Amino acid sequence: MADYSLVDTLNRDPEGKADGADHEPRQVFSGHYVPVNPTPIENPEYVAHGTHLFRELGFADAMARSSDFVRMFSGDLSRVPEPLRSVGWACGYALSIYGNEFYRQCPFQTGNGYGDGRAISVLEAVANGQRWEMQLKGAGRTPYCRGGDGRAVLRSSVREFLAQEHMHALGVPTSRSLSLYVSKTETVRRPWYSEGSRSIDPDILVSDPVAISTRVAPSFIRVGQLELFGRRARKLEHPQAMEELEKIVLHLIDREYGGVIDPSLTTAEKVVLLAREFRSRLTSLVANWIRVGYCQGNFNSDNCAAGGFTLDYGPFGFCDVFDPHYQPWTGGGHHYAFLNQPAAAERNFHSFCSALRPLVVEHPECLRQLEDIESEFPQVMQAQMEKMWAAKLGLDAFDADLFRELATLMMQTRVDYTMFFRELSHLPDNVEPLRKSFYEGMTHASDSQGLGKRWAAWLSHWQSRTRPRSREALSSQMKLANPKFSLREWFVVPAYQQAASGDYALLRELQNVMTQPYAEQSEDIEKKYYRSKPPELFDMGGSSHYSCSS
Repeated sequence: MADYSLVDTLNRDPEGKADGADHEPRQVFSGHYVPVNPTPIENPEYVAHGTHLFRELGFADAMARSSDFVRMFSGDLSRVPEPLRSVGWACGYALSIYGNEFYRQCPFQTGNGYGDGRAISVLEAVANGQRWEMQLKGAGRTPYCRGGDGRAVLRSSVREFLAQEHMHALGVPTSRSLSLYVSKTETVRRPWYSEGSRSIDPDILVSDPVAISTRVAPSFIRVGQLELFGRRARKLEHPQAMEELEKIVLHLIDREYGGVIDPSLTTAEKVVLLAREFRSRLTSLVANWIRVGYCQGNFNSDNCAAGGFTLDYGPFGFCDVFDPHYQPWTGGGHHYAFLNQPAAAERNFHSFCSALRPLVVEHPECLRQLEDIESEFPQVMQAQMEKMWAAKLGLDAFDADLFRELATLMMQTRVDYTMFFRELSHLPDNVEPLRKSFYEGMTHASDSQGLGKRWAAWLSHWQSRTRPRSREALSSQMKLANPKFSLREWFVVPAYQQAASGDYALLRELQNVMTQPYAEQSEDIEKKYYRSKPPELFDMGGSSHYSCSS
């Protein structure tokens, strides 16, 4: 299965070391990747594996606990058999925040020291006709580590492991979870929240077990990665700058868009088609995020996959109360809030097009087409959003007035986003069944705004828009757009807390429940996981909001 297309076709950092012994922060001036040896975690123990992904890859479940597999995917490549390779690789990328280019996050203030600080790819493989790259997260320091220790803690590793497979089951394009191992002896200290803390920022230092999770995707090329080479080409930073930009873009096309872009076209023509296809994928992706109540938290360009799928589950969250301004990350600001994600996607698309522009600047017709594709992003995004809201409401076409009144009522009443749309999918005859999704005090509160009457009027209007349809067919269709179960942070917290003590039962239960998010599951599971957030957990540090500490 092994087929290392990136390291075999792209440029190695000329200052890189073939043996991968390259673990100190330094500037990387050119090349697409740096050879790096992972740093194995001490005394690794199996925590979980992606059972659905294993089946897709043709792997037996028992492999996840086999000594060779555990050794490789906990960071020890020293004994892998040929043709597997005993050295991994890390890549550099640039950073744009909401479309604005930044350099100061690089320790050298040049942009040459920013990239995969603790993520090291160890394998590219082709399974059943699909290419996958396997990347260890928390695998030790790289030249891009910016002074960090290169480790990931179990807490953040559990979150990403569960979220990736949950999102896949939701039908949202995403990187995938292969495996998760924890060290039984190695710990690191991280800032986090004391028990019961309502502090915005972490208020204590905690000692956490280190872990390595392996995430899998067709590629890990990011918009920020293209930007790095686009900036170098724009500034002619070295003689191979334009060639390296063209090579990474063509490699992206081969890896992610090979089936939709004709290989016989010129590079400039390919760039135009790439921009159009990425725009389609990105707008669809973000509409899907909002459909399932997901907020990326940190949607900088380096956290935006150029293949158009969800990547880098850091300070993400699934909303409880419907709130357009929902933002779980304390450092994120409103620009990355829940319903501002379409605008944030537009800024990332601007960064994407800026990175490609040097390849078409001498081809006026292709340049004009690229600029048109970029300028039309808001209309395409709006169309995807309207299509998504229509699906959630069971409508053939978006109804702006109906949606506007619903959004107003949802905010004024404070409803649980996931539960409201799932209850609506049962096609209630009156408002009573929807009250299950209304938050504390709303069911019997004094109704000074006449919310009860407005809800009844809205429901009547909605019913008039859906009435000609078969009720059974409509309900089934709506349930496919409106999941029953959502990976709420307050479900995940006890799972990673128990995992830190060596008890993985709750984590595995969550994995099973959250990989069947549309299914009607057992009565016990429903009582446990189909419920609104308890009042005492609101504003709780570590479950309602959190820093990037990981």
